[in-house]
Amino acid sequence: MTSSSTVAPRSRKVRVLATLGPASSDAEMIARLFQAGADAFRINMSHGDQQSKVAVVQAIRGLERRFGRPSTILADLQGPKLRVGRFAEGRVMLETGATFVLDRSPEPGDATRVELPHREIFAAIEPGARLLLDDGKLVLRVQEHDADRIVTRVEVGGALSNNKGLNVPDVVIPMAALTEKDRSDLAWAVEQGVDWIALSFVQRPEDLMEARGLIKGKAALLAKIEKPAAIERLEEIVEQCDGVMVARGDLGVELPPEQVPPLQKRIVEVSRRMGRPVVVATQMLESMIQSPSPTRAEVSDVATAIYDGADAIMLSAESAAGAWPTESVTMMDAIGCAVERDPGHGDRVHFTVTKPDPTTADALAEAAKQIARTVSASAIVCFTTSGSTARRVARERPAVPVMVLTPKLETARRLGLLWGTTSVHTRDVESFEEMVAKAKRMALRHGIAGAGDQIIVMAGVPFRTPGSTNVLHVVRITGNELSNYAK
Repeated sequence: MTSSSTVAPRSRKVRVLATLGPASSDAEMIARLFQAGADAFRINMSHGDQQSKVAVVQAIRGLERRFGRPSTILADLQGPKLRVGRFAEGRVMLETGATFVLDRSPEPGDATRVELPHREIFAAIEPGARLLLDDGKLVLRVQEHDADRIVTRVEVGGALSNNKGLNVPDVVIPMAALTEKDRSDLAWAVEQGVDWIALSFVQRPEDLMEARGLIKGKAALLAKIEKPAAIERLEEIVEQCDGVMVARGDLGVELPPEQVPPLQKRIVEVSRRMGRPVVVATQMLESMIQSPSPTRAEVSDVATAIYDGADAIMLSAESAAGAWPTESVTMMDAIGCAVERDPGHGDRVHFTVTKPDPTTADALAEAAKQIARTVSASAIVCFTTSGSTARRVARERPAVPVMVLTPKLETARRLGLLWGTTSVHTRDVESFEEMVAKAKRMALRHGIAGAGDQIIVMAGVPFRTPGSTNVLHVVRITGNELSNYAK
């Protein structure tokens, strides 16, 4: 990977994921966001067409040539969108306490009824279940139903207009997580070589199977936890995916707002314990869509996610469509750096206990964290092909930087969402001696260690064998090596 101006590794361990959109889709703005602190970029497939996003992908990949760092792209699929039909007058007022019917008739609706063009809901709904309209602003309670009609009582009324969204929080809808649009977008994303694909509307672990089959290992799969049904089978879902997103926006619609913070902590804890990167998303710096500075409450919210040990914190409309995209990324970076400078940060991150699995690789990852602390090492350097060694080490949340050396560019790119890691795409090594020499050289080149520092080196022998981590070696960088590097 060549570069015109290599950028030093981030000192911050939590990653910043920035959504791109109308305010941030040209190459120069994307470069500015990267320089401001964005570690990875989200492309929202809900908006725009595929062709318009090709240039965005190319601009992100262009960062690699310009700055000498692997770039990370997440394509976020839209998922099924449940909506009511249209009204004869375009808009009606639903009175609290009134009866309102959702049916299969395509006739324009009125204040008593409207079409619901989703057959699956009629099959799954139960008396007593809630139906939430327009992002939860209106609440209906199901009284009775059959194959063609759902009779409800309006519990919270208000204005309702054409094609407003519908949420069904109390039952599992027998609906595939992938729509035809999603399948097309997924195929496009794989063709473009994106690194992560985020799946919406996940209710069950089975929902991940079709997407994984279509991806065929060419990208990592991230499950968005946004449905109450997903919480009930959280560990099974986390087991089936490569990463997790706490999608607080939809969770906050389908659940009482006060339930979202403890669920966020639970999702982060489960994901960390099971060794999956976890992203906390939605409305983190919402006021910065219009304001150049956030509220103190928003800063505290972001800080809480960092103290909990989330791998990444995400900007949505703030960087995609707001008036202050660069400032939003800069603020995320500043909050991350400030929290991680807190002397109590390390203790708080380790409130979550991550017990190693009974494998050599997990035992060495845990040992690396402890040895780094005992001998005051400056960094942990991992040689990996698949990225599994890096994920194991990052799960332990060591106090020192983790440098990942990999011969696979795809692996280096995917690790852009992983806590505390700096990935370097480089040729593989052939021998133990070459491994040690390269680890020292790369630590010096990227500024994570200097003369006299000790580093911990992890790898698998025989080399070029994925999943064979069985070596942990502590080495010291000497003045001679520094002199040789400078020549």
